[in-house]
Amino acid sequence: MTLWDRIAAALSALASGESLAAIFDRLRAPPERSVAFTIAVIGLGAKMAKADGRVTRDEVAAFRDVFTIPEGETANAARVFDLARQDVAGYEEYARRIKAMFDKDEETLCDLVEGLFHIALADGDYHSAEDAYLRRVAEIFEIAPASFRRMRARFVPDCAPDPHDVLGVAPDAPLDEKKRAWRRLVRETHPDRMIARGVPAEAVQMAQRRLVAINEAWEQVSRGAR
Repeated sequence: MTLWDRIAAALSALASGESLAAIFDRLRAPPERSVAFTIAVIGLGAKMAKADGRVTRDEVAAFRDVFTIPEGETANAARVFDLARQDVAGYEEYARRIKAMFDKDEETLCDLVEGLFHIALADGDYHSAEDAYLRRVAEIFEIAPASFRRMRARFVPDCAPDPHDVLGVAPDAPLDEKKRAWRRLVRETHPDRMIARGVPAEAVQMAQRRLVAINEAWEQVSRGAR
């Protein structure tokens, strides 16, 4: 079964009138975690689509920034999107259940928020309501403020990102500490490591942009030290 077949099966298992958020109480172990991760990004992305007050017919296309969606599977992605958008459960309820599912796995929760950043910036604009939404989701996920700043610095075009924010280190930290941070982030971004965390193979393309930003930040930091 493909990822999208498994998503369709998970949706079919929902009882009549049951909230989509109930899925996050059931899909806790591999390989179901990758299904839950995908539904979480699409579901929270659907809720976020309302944040800037501009819900459009083309929203599902934004998810192609995160997932490889075969043409024949677009309907399954759209179904998750529509269910989440129509669901009476609010985004905070979704976020709390997702947090409970991934527990203290901050790396996977950061992967998820990064997927939401991809979606938020898909139209080339970053609305203040989207920023407030993502900050609240990160707060519910108990993501460290430094980790959130690191993600925001890579995505939001309101200023040139500080390479130290991207690496998650203080500007006055020793160079060897900055190098260790760079190496750790590169390891965490490896596709195999992401898949082991529960990120589906269809979404590891997220790592490409992250790795470019991490390497550019290290180049700036190391060049400044020479």
